[in-house]
Amino acid sequence: MGRFGEKCTSFFNNRWLVFVAAMWVQSCGGIGYVFGSISPVIKSSLSYNQRQVASLGVAKDLGDSVGFLPGILSDFLPLWGVLLIGAIQNMIGYGWVWLVVTGRTPVLPLWAMCILIFVGTNGETYFNTAALVSCVQNFPKNRGPVVGILKGFAGLSGAILTQIYALLHSPDQASLIFMVAVGPGIVAISLMFVIRPVGGHRQIRSSDGFSFSIIYGVCLILAAYLMGVMLVQDLVYVSETVITIFTLILFVLLLFPIVIPITLNFFRDPKSPAEEALLSPDKQESSKPEDDPQDIIFSEIEDEKPKEVDILPASERQKRMARLQSRIAQAAAEGAVRIKKRRPHRGEDFNMMEALIKADLWLIFFSLMLGSGSGLTVIDNLGQMSESLGYDNTHVFVSMISIFNFLGRIGGGYFSERVVSDYAYPRPIAMAVAQVFLAIGHFLFAMGWPGSMYIGTLLVGLGYGAHWAIVPAAASELFGLKKFAALYNFLTLANPAGSLIMSGVLASSIYDREAEKQAHGQNYIHRGISFSFPSFLRAEESLKCKGTICFFVTSLTLSGLCVVAVILSLILVHRTKPVYRNLYGTSRR
Repeated sequence: MGRFGEKCTSFFNNRWLVFVAAMWVQSCGGIGYVFGSISPVIKSSLSYNQRQVASLGVAKDLGDSVGFLPGILSDFLPLWGVLLIGAIQNMIGYGWVWLVVTGRTPVLPLWAMCILIFVGTNGETYFNTAALVSCVQNFPKNRGPVVGILKGFAGLSGAILTQIYALLHSPDQASLIFMVAVGPGIVAISLMFVIRPVGGHRQIRSSDGFSFSIIYGVCLILAAYLMGVMLVQDLVYVSETVITIFTLILFVLLLFPIVIPITLNFFRDPKSPAEEALLSPDKQESSKPEDDPQDIIFSEIEDEKPKEVDILPASERQKRMARLQSRIAQAAAEGAVRIKKRRPHRGEDFNMMEALIKADLWLIFFSLMLGSGSGLTVIDNLGQMSESLGYDNTHVFVSMISIFNFLGRIGGGYFSERVVSDYAYPRPIAMAVAQVFLAIGHFLFAMGWPGSMYIGTLLVGLGYGAHWAIVPAAASELFGLKKFAALYNFLTLANPAGSLIMSGVLASSIYDREAEKQAHGQNYIHRGISFSFPSFLRAEESLKCKGTICFFVTSLTLSGLCVVAVILSLILVHRTKPVYRNLYGTSRR
């Protein structure tokens, strides 16, 4: 019994259990990705026009991205407290929206609805922060795959929640809002004591590569399965029994990764001495005090360092620098030199203020704002985009972009990891490739050719998703793990910043203008609309636009902005080549 108790304790403290639990939270925590499905319900129930729906979309994007508070709280609260706050916010925000839409409470003004959407969606940032902080600390040597998989499941949550909604078979479309309000919170609360740092750097095994391969295999099967189910349900009539079977298979696939920590704890022998030897560098690293001598530079070190040191191999350079530091440390002890705290270099731990003065951080931010912001604009307006082109079932495209968003995150994490580990090349090159996908996808949306809606959704989903696997990993490499939560949540502000301009101003204004033209005749003067059309009718009438003209200018503009994002990413690649050579070049040798 004592042996079994030890096994159970080891199981509860296994980093793979934490990782799997974080995947489950993320799989229903990407609340913002369901907005494309619930926005038509809100629009029709409350008689909103597209500009008002876009305002709700911007509030959703702000809630999805303003994560400073969970970033700060993660330094003071246990991660279960962070998850609990997120669950409460999610239930209050979307629960109240559901009450308003179903007429159970009085209709609120638009600004109040924006606040509710913001509060409800902001719960997602608490789920994200807890999942990423715990798993990046538990898997410090596998940041790309871990971030990609976790962010991928967040992106897939739209398709998962849509499939569960199909199982409910409710004629009341507002029940999807209720499910969004209750489901993620229940999952987060049930797993909040599991998701935490567990000293993962001391749990390295030779089988880790195989375990990641299993996770990747499950991810690909899950994406292919959801795509197949979605197509079947869209093309043919499916009975309620078949939908139930589809959903049960979905749950089996989601639960399957728990096999990894169970097998490692209950069906594997303890780690061999050879595997224990792998831990020695990490143990030393983890025991390093905060004011380690390595964090101190001597004021005279640049004068003392011979010039030929910089061109020596890494191992020899480290030995020479260690001897030099030892000599100067002795001189410092005798009072011959001054010692001062040095500023961190890229690849080391930065605090927030130190990172904010670095050009690299702002290159990441603006590239992310243009690339990811354009993808988010499509996600927010996908229901209206598909309706304008004559598609009736908008849930198909919401599920599609969710699935390819997932694959983009998985693929972005995997391929960017191959780039840095195999070639010691900067990770942001993968972000530039993702932005090329986005530019092509937006162009296809603008053209409105037959089938282009499907291909454009695929490309935008892949490109948008890849950003959220690449950017967190790149930020942790360039600016360290010490303040990762704060840095990550700062960079997520690029999303609502881009969406505010591209969706809240550009897309909604053009859509409403074209809808009013179609409603009042092609010869109606635009300027006359804005002054003579009664404002109260604007609020009450839900105008719809039909045809490629509705998003033509918007999509072309977004395509051009993605080209600018590619240029910014390539500048970042050029600037960070020495950093990645230093981080990964030694391991390649």
